[in-house]
Amino acid sequence: QQGPKVVKTTYVLRKNLPTPWHRAEQAHRHPLPKKDSATSELKTMQGNIAQALPPWQVTRAVLGWLEEDVPSMDIGGFVVGETPTTALLYGKSKGILCGKVFFDAVFKALDCTVEWMEGMEDGAVLSPPVPSKATTYPNQGKQDETDREQSIKVHVATVKGKARHILLGERTALNILTRASGIATISRASVDIGRRAGWHGTIAGTRKTTPGFRMVEKYALLIGGAATHRQDLSQMVMLKDNHVWSTGSITKAVKAARGVGSFSIKIEVECQTLSQAQEAGAAGADVIMLDNFAPPQLKETAALVKSQYPHVVIEASGGITTETLEEYFSPHVDVISRGSLTQGYPALDFSLKIVPLGTR
Repeated sequence: QQGPKVVKTTYVLRKNLPTPWHRAEQAHRHPLPKKDSATSELKTMQGNIAQALPPWQVTRAVLGWLEEDVPSMDIGGFVVGETPTTALLYGKSKGILCGKVFFDAVFKALDCTVEWMEGMEDGAVLSPPVPSKATTYPNQGKQDETDREQSIKVHVATVKGKARHILLGERTALNILTRASGIATISRASVDIGRRAGWHGTIAGTRKTTPGFRMVEKYALLIGGAATHRQDLSQMVMLKDNHVWSTGSITKAVKAARGVGSFSIKIEVECQTLSQAQEAGAAGADVIMLDNFAPPQLKETAALVKSQYPHVVIEASGGITTETLEEYFSPHVDVISRGSLTQGYPALDFSLKIVPLGTR
């Protein structure tokens, strides 16, 4: 019988530079012409979302993460040397796979190849088998633990390259994959709650992201089916209490923002009361955030604001959890944003294991 199909991605870089990631950096600055790339080939449930990622930003981010992890010598790499080696990527917890484009980029910088098992695209559901309580393991001690571990994980991908290069990228690649998959998983769960309830609106993240890791976290929100919200301070104007206090009123703040942003920038105003929301609507805000409203108060306020300013997008935010999410659904609430989607999310469990000598 034929074994499971794999999708193989092979990378070719210049060979005359001192270190693997310096070679990657040089190839980025003077790229060889190629019809395809890991990014353009990425397929997800929502489409080619990875094509929205600027390739040079992915490369630059990955090189920075590798250099952070190896600022000088890698003595462990000296120990294992440059023997051609194979390592297997295993998923060990249930959730949504996310982060392939970054995982690939790490090993591209290290002259390794990555072969993904069939169906293992970003957005795929990982469902490692769970052995029943009746399952027995005939061996004792460490071998028994190994047998049990083998039964509760799924083969996701295979990495091939020099031993030290695989180990140079192992932890960086796993850190990205576990966190991106965790965000995609909790995002998908929230989106699914809205779909089951028949709610028309959008689940979104916030700008509460990890410095230096925002690109991955925003990408993971999309893979999970959620919206990114604004990417950064330059994308949309959000006028919060500090802006209002500094200018004197919501009306003045909106007017000042509109004077610079004109028609091309949306303006959102954070409001804590109905009167603030009404002032924001009258001032010309595009989005009104009802912040930290209790569900009954939220629904009442949203209905009143929508009746007066039907063009305005109503966003609910503040203290909303997976458990309480459904309480905030309303035909008058268009967006529910949750900072917890990129803060405090549970990471999925992956491992990358070298195939022992003699068994390859």
